[in-house]
Amino acid sequence: MRRIAISVAVTSMSVMLAGCGALNATGSSDDASPSKGDDITVGLLLPEKANTRYEQFDYPIFKTKVESLTNRKGTVEYANAEADAGKQATQMQRMVDQKVDVIVLDAVDSHAIADSVKKAKEAGIPVIAYDRLAEGPIDAYISFDNELVGEVQGRSLLESLREDLSITDKVVMMNGSSTDPNAKQFKAGALSELKGKVTIAKSYDTKDWKPENAEANMTEAINAIGAENIEAVYSANDGMAGGIVKALRAAGVTELPPITGQDAELAAVQRILAGEQYMSVYKSYPEEAESAAEMAVAKVQGRDIQFDALTRDRVDSPTDRDIPAQLVPVVALTRDNVAETVVADNIYEVSDICTPALKSACAELKLK
Repeated sequence: MRRIAISVAVTSMSVMLAGCGALNATGSSDDASPSKGDDITVGLLLPEKANTRYEQFDYPIFKTKVESLTNRKGTVEYANAEADAGKQATQMQRMVDQKVDVIVLDAVDSHAIADSVKKAKEAGIPVIAYDRLAEGPIDAYISFDNELVGEVQGRSLLESLREDLSITDKVVMMNGSSTDPNAKQFKAGALSELKGKVTIAKSYDTKDWKPENAEANMTEAINAIGAENIEAVYSANDGMAGGIVKALRAAGVTELPPITGQDAELAAVQRILAGEQYMSVYKSYPEEAESAAEMAVAKVQGRDIQFDALTRDRVDSPTDRDIPAQLVPVVALTRDNVAETVVADNIYEVSDICTPALKSACAELKLK
């Protein structure tokens, strides 16, 4: 069992995660005497649409898995807050009023949602934190190994500078939203690799993770540092990387510095093939979403053995300790392993990725 403190100060995480083996604990309708049958309602609250993963992957994968686990009798009540913490609190209260059986919550603001989590618990509705660790009395947490994400990004950035790496190299850090606890972990992981090896010339916490905010921040950094003096850019995710590229192009930069990312968005994969983005972090959304669905159904149906098998890790939030958790590993995505990652996992078809403009790059990598 692993124990991790999820806060501003985070501890180093190992690549090998005990929770990963829990995916074999699928269970069946004969496993136990469930407290509820298959006719259940699972509430799913996702945080935003700027990052395409939530609508494109997380929701449909989660919904399909709940249906398969409940012989198509279970339903998913879904709402997306569109980066509005107040809207998400209203959506959650609506689900409490509707008396859903369990809520899976990806918080817009992990601190602000704590009261809503408490109200759900008081109403007898379990809450599972998804992707971001919400505060309040949650029953379980599932996410990727977030500090490892930052470490992978930081190491990749250093690798991109390997021949000319110097402490004088100026790096701009475009971190995620200050209201997202994951962003703090990504940042800490990246800094654990970058500190003492390069100079962090500018660092921003990007409001709501919005690409247009990252673009504005990058424009400010270019004006302050000079585009020619920026050796690399740490971007916490792909959406912001797109905004960073726009700012650099607008400043007249033709040879872009190495830029990181996260989420393996289609546009980012295409930028990587085109040489506009150095890397992204690929996270298996099917693994995370399906495991979250298994945890939710097991919790509602009283399958304690299955639930425990799915939550072998432990984490601490600012309000609670020893929260059952599952942490999923990640992979650095570069132009050299597109076929082995997003294509092999059926996230994208080669035809989706290989536009006419990328024909030569795809041919070079034998993507067909």
